[in-house]
Amino acid sequence: MRTIVITGGTDGMGAALARHFLAAGDRVVVLGRSRAKFDTLLAGVARESPSAPSRAEFIATDLSLVQDSRRAIDQLRREHGRVDALILAASFIRQRRHVTSEGHEASWSLFFLSKYLFVTGLADLLRTADRPIVVNTAVPGARADAIDFDDLEMVGGFTFTRSNAQQRRANELLGILATGQNPALGYITWGPARLVRTGFAGEVGIGMKLAAALLAPLLGQRAEKAVRPIIDLVDAPTPGRAAYRGAKPRPLTASVQDGQDAARLATAVTASL
Repeated sequence: MRTIVITGGTDGMGAALARHFLAAGDRVVVLGRSRAKFDTLLAGVARESPSAPSRAEFIATDLSLVQDSRRAIDQLRREHGRVDALILAASFIRQRRHVTSEGHEASWSLFFLSKYLFVTGLADLLRTADRPIVVNTAVPGARADAIDFDDLEMVGGFTFTRSNAQQRRANELLGILATGQNPALGYITWGPARLVRTGFAGEVGIGMKLAAALLAPLLGQRAEKAVRPIIDLVDAPTPGRAAYRGAKPRPLTASVQDGQDAARLATAVTASL
């Protein structure tokens, strides 16, 4: 039986993945903020797969907080000897800079620091698996120079566009670090092929909310369909880094400074934590 860990697994695509893998007979650990949403998800799966509750686990976690991420990782390490797949799907969009109670910029903390902690903190449990895989829902394709190493938390000028690009590029560099330490690991940066018809979690302007509300019913795909390529990747993992939009492979952003930038990022993050 595989052990699959899903961050952000109570909503949207994360919930669709949790439902699928529980129905398929896997052990699934869901991390999220709402126990009530998890219970609703599990009740739905249990109607079709009565054994699902015995294979499901919920860890209440605010992934924008470093302390919460570390506590969840410690629990996973205590209770599990192996992780076959780590799916990083948590999302909460902010268009403005917000500082957490720990002093970190919230988007950077959620979309990168938490992912860095999970990938590095669960590295030995992933190494124990025969064919381990990390699927990071950080849309691939950010510019190689998207990271401001002198101001990772954007104290000097936050914009949503800059923040988004920096997180995406940082998650690509995280793949270099992870596969360098474990050549057997598959590390995928993945984004949906088109708009997904899910709840719009975040603190955003009225324009973005209206666009999502109007366009999603017309152009969006259901979460269950959107995540089908992720399921296929988890079911047939291959070692090394790769990038996808939906089921279509995309070229990895490459630079002669990739290795140096990955090491520089790890040093800076370690110092900040």
